[in-house]
Amino acid sequence: MPLPPLRGAPGARPRTRPLPRFLPRLLAVLAVVLGTALAAPAPEARAAVTLTKVSGFGSNPGALTMYVYRPATLPAHPAVVVALHGCTQNAQLYADNSGLPRLADEDGFLLVLAETGTANNVNKCFNWFQPGDNRRGQGEALSVRQMVSHAVTAYGADPGRVHITGLSAGGAMTAVMLATYPDVFSAGAVVAGLPYDCTKDNSPYLCMNPGVDRSPTEWAQRVRDAHPSYTGPWPRAAIWYGDQDTTVVPRNATELRDQWTALHGLSQTPTRTTVIGPDATRQDQYLAADGTVAVEVDRVPGIGHGTPVDPGTGAEQCGGTGAPYFLDSICSSRWIARFFGLDTTGPGDPGPGDPDPGDPGPAACWTASNYAHVQAGRAATSGGYTYAVGSGQNMGLYNTFVTHTLKESPPGYFTLADSGCP
Repeated sequence: MPLPPLRGAPGARPRTRPLPRFLPRLLAVLAVVLGTALAAPAPEARAAVTLTKVSGFGSNPGALTMYVYRPATLPAHPAVVVALHGCTQNAQLYADNSGLPRLADEDGFLLVLAETGTANNVNKCFNWFQPGDNRRGQGEALSVRQMVSHAVTAYGADPGRVHITGLSAGGAMTAVMLATYPDVFSAGAVVAGLPYDCTKDNSPYLCMNPGVDRSPTEWAQRVRDAHPSYTGPWPRAAIWYGDQDTTVVPRNATELRDQWTALHGLSQTPTRTTVIGPDATRQDQYLAADGTVAVEVDRVPGIGHGTPVDPGTGAEQCGGTGAPYFLDSICSSRWIARFFGLDTTGPGDPGPGDPDPGDPGPAACWTASNYAHVQAGRAATSGGYTYAVGSGQNMGLYNTFVTHTLKESPPGYFTLADSGCP
């Protein structure tokens, strides 16, 4: 049966979409894992961020709503950061808890928040899995692009410094925007999201968990196919996820890394690895020939599915935990702004006794079932068997009953170490 007509800008033609066969099951999964968190923490006593609703920003074929947070002091030709909320959330909730408005004040950028609603998706998820919304020139993807165009013309923003970030479905939609509009976005940060066009030959819930393994070359080609005539530089990409995420499993971070390092012509072995933040988040960076960080992967320990925040007034703190899926750990928005080149308050060169960002440190060891190793991106499957990422060593059947210890050295390269590690 068709979905309800989608609401767009005044005068926009309503459209209908057929209900894919997998969608009822997907919506049931999303309702459980993303939309029914009843035991939410008590709301914090924090003032709501003042957002300005913008109408008439374009034809808006994706029937999205545009909000803007404009700092009181905004420099001429500011950078733009587009933010995409997760399922069951909205723009106001994301602004109130992500920490991005505070960074916009401090770093002088224009914050644009796109919002979807139940007319598009019953759980208020961006439709990253719908061909009508994840392709260039149509649907939700075009609506977000039109928001950027409006921000440039109406606020005098710099078209050469447009960035995007989002959580979960918003993170997956961030990957969509980087792939379909590489000529618009210079960088993006995918938080708990998925590789672009995973649903080309898989259902969304399979992409989310247990994830889909493709070669870096295959993943990269899916991005190239999103805009075949494009010959310019690819956007830089940061990838954030919690290592306990069972909703969009950590394997997706590995596949995203493969997709974007391959696009940039880089190895899947990081150039340098360091530890950041109060929770020892592991940061892998993949450097381009000119020394810039083309791809970055940030693995946040001990958290599940959500945006990492660190409530407080300290220089490295931001965000709030007054709503589901904002998890107390590290101020990811601060580090994302830093990755975008907007935050100049970052730490300087290592001092005496500080870790060297180029030193990967001691080898890491992981003991788990083959299933868990694959979920975490330390191993891959083929023909029912499990193989260590990097070394390619056969680890036996892909199931929860076979357990091995893997040694990771250098970062991203795993070898069997059942006899002792490191």
